[in-house]
Formats: sequence, structure tokens, C-alpha cells
Amino acid sequence: MTISRRLLLQARGAFYGWRMVGAASIIRMLGGGFHLYGFTIFFLPITNELGLSRAATSLVFSLARAEGALEGPLAGWAIDRYGPRPIMIAGVLLSGLGYMLLATVNSYAALLAVYLGVISLAFSAGFMHSPMVLANSWFIRHRAMAMTLISSAIGIGGTLITPLLAFTVQTWGWRQGAFIAGAALILTGIPVSLCVKRSPETIGLVPDGIAPTPPPAQEAPAEQKHRGERDREPEFTLARALKTAAFWQLILATTTRVGVYNSITVHFVPIMVWRGASEARGAAMLATMALMSLPSHLMVGWIADRVDKPKLMALCMLVGAAAVALLAYGGGEWSLWAFTLLFTFVEALFPVSWATVGDFFGRKHFATIRGSMSFFYLWGPALGPVLTGLVYDRYQSYAPLMSAYIGISLVAGLLYASLRPPK
Repeated sequence: MTISRRLLLQARGAFYGWRMVGAASIIRMLGGGFHLYGFTIFFLPITNELGLSRAATSLVFSLARAEGALEGPLAGWAIDRYGPRPIMIAGVLLSGLGYMLLATVNSYAALLAVYLGVISLAFSAGFMHSPMVLANSWFIRHRAMAMTLISSAIGIGGTLITPLLAFTVQTWGWRQGAFIAGAALILTGIPVSLCVKRSPETIGLVPDGIAPTPPPAQEAPAEQKHRGERDREPEFTLARALKTAAFWQLILATTTRVGVYNSITVHFVPIMVWRGASEARGAAMLATMALMSLPSHLMVGWIADRVDKPKLMALCMLVGAAAVALLAYGGGEWSLWAFTLLFTFVEALFPVSWATVGDFFGRKHFATIRGSMSFFYLWGPALGPVLTGLVYDRYQSYAPLMSAYIGISLVAGLLYASLRPPK
């Protein structure tokens, strides 16, 4: 990169890495609005039209999560090897084409084939792993905030895109809504993916846009050595990370946290209907949760770069447990709205958790380590929604699960609170 080009970038203002955060955020926004939050919009229409049980419909989502878990190590290796851009492009194309094909399914077998064989095949790699790898590659000091901005885009997508998707489904039917979702994913996601740069070093920059501060000339050799050890970025390989307690503790904490979160969000509208709200009111609460996840993300992310991240995550899980208690045992609609607001702090932990992984294990092998972690922790969110659906189908109630959700949330909090960096 020429000096004139570098000066031009600096003259335009902010560090170039924030542009990468913007591009990654748009990808996450599309994935959140059309897929993660959007799935619950399709849940009841598909269940009713195809004559499925809720457990059967939940199984589709859970198998997709399991697919993401199985693909995790390979996806991480591919991102570290080829960079995030080609993986993002593949994810956008497959998901977009998959939603177009979803509009044609007429059987449970076809639903499984399209959702697992096309829509979800590269979703985790393209929409989930790759954006976080970008943030981890471009930032060190502001890693938590960069990841927070990207992660919060899921909520923005839920706020802006999911209500439009719900309107489309309610007005023209779920098949037309699925086709429109697929077209929008491709037309928006491909141009954005093409703008992605792999790392600051590839265009002659450094992480955060700030070169390491040289030690003062008068600093003693011992102090210089201490500074070097403190400022040195960790570079754990996967093999080395697997031997640390922190790696496995992070997996256990993430499995329990995401298991509870996904079980509730996949069944969000049905749970609200069970608690006495209308389907439309449940969809409004879902949109509100997506909207309020943005300030929750920003607040938690800003704090995370300034405090002990594991302790912060433990506190947020305590708030999440209290939110589920309100959902289960609160009286009146106010308790449902209170749950909707407080539960956003559980989602706000996603970027902080991955920033902790970056802090603990470094940048060089981050995608491989993250992908390998997903092989283990995604079984929690894969099985959780199915078990939730099975319990509802058996008892026609979500009540038997609520105490379990509270207890699991508290276990996750304890795991985060006792987390220590690897040596």
C-alpha cells in the first residue's frame, strides 16, 4: 500500500477497520432479520399448513444448529485459510437461494431438504463466524466494541426487517414472504460481501489503527521486559487451546447460555401466546426485544472493554435468570414486557464472549478455535428448541421448562464468574 493511499484513508477520517465493522454489521443484519428472528415468523404458518407438530418444526431449526456445529471446525479452517470474504459470499448465495426454494416446499421431507441442504448449509460460516473474525482481525484494544456493533446488528435486522417480513407473510402468505426474503438477501448481501478486506495488514495498516507505543528511553530493562510481556498478543494454536481449562469452560458456559436463549427465542411467539398474549402482540414483543437489544449491546460492549469480561458476563446471566422468572411467574402483561427488555442482556453477551476468546487466544487462529468451539457448544441450542417443543406437545404448556431455564442460566453465570485466562 502506497504512502499516498494510506494518507488518503487517514484523511477521510475514521480507522478503516470501522468500515469493515459496517460491512460485517450489514451481513449480520440481513441474517438476523430474515433468518434468526425471521424463523419464528414462519414457525406457525409452516406448522399449520404442513400439519406438523411444534416439536417437528423445532427439529428443523435444531438440525440446522447441529449442522452448524458439525461444520464449525471446517468453516473456521476455511476462514483462516481463505479469509472471510469468499465464505460470506457463499453464505449469502446459499441462504438466498434456499429461501426462494422454501416457497415451493409441500412436505416435511422437502422442508428438511431445503432448510438443511441449502439455507443453513453455509449460514453459520458466512453470517456468524466470518463477521466476528473480521472484528477480531481488525481490532485488539476495541475488540469488544467492534464485536458488539456487529452482533447488535442482528437486533437491528430484527427491528427493521422482521416486522416487514411479518407484514409480508400476513398479507401475501409465507411462501411469498420466503421468496422475497431470498431475493433481498442476495441483492443486498453480495455487494456488501465484495467490499470486505481480510485484515489491516493486507492493506498496510495495523489493528485499531494504532501502532504499539515504544517504551520510554529512560525505562529500566526489567520494566521494558514487563511491558513486552503485557503487550504481547497471545497466539494460541487450536492444539494448544484444547489443552487449556479456559477453552472447555467457555464451551460449557456458552452451551448453557445459548441453549436457554435459543430455546426461548425459537418459541418466542408461541410462548407469549401460551402466556395469554395474541399472536400479533407476541410478534410486537419480539420486534421490541430486537429493538432494545441494540442499546443493551452497546452498553454491555462499552463496559466490556473497561472491566473484567467474565465477571460482566456472569452479571448479565443473573439478569437473564431474573427475566425468565418474570416470564414464568409474573402476573399480567407487564411481566411479559419486562422479560422482553431484560432478556436482551443475555443476547448482549454474544460479542463479549467472543471478544474474550480473542483476548485469551489471539488473532492468528481465531476462526479455527471459534469454529472448533462451535462444534461443541451448538449442541445446546440445537437440542434445546426440540426438547422445548416436545415438552409443549406432551403437556400443552411451557411451564415445566421454566424452572430449568432459570437454573441453567445461573449455572452459566457461575461458569463465567470463575473463568480465568489461559497461561
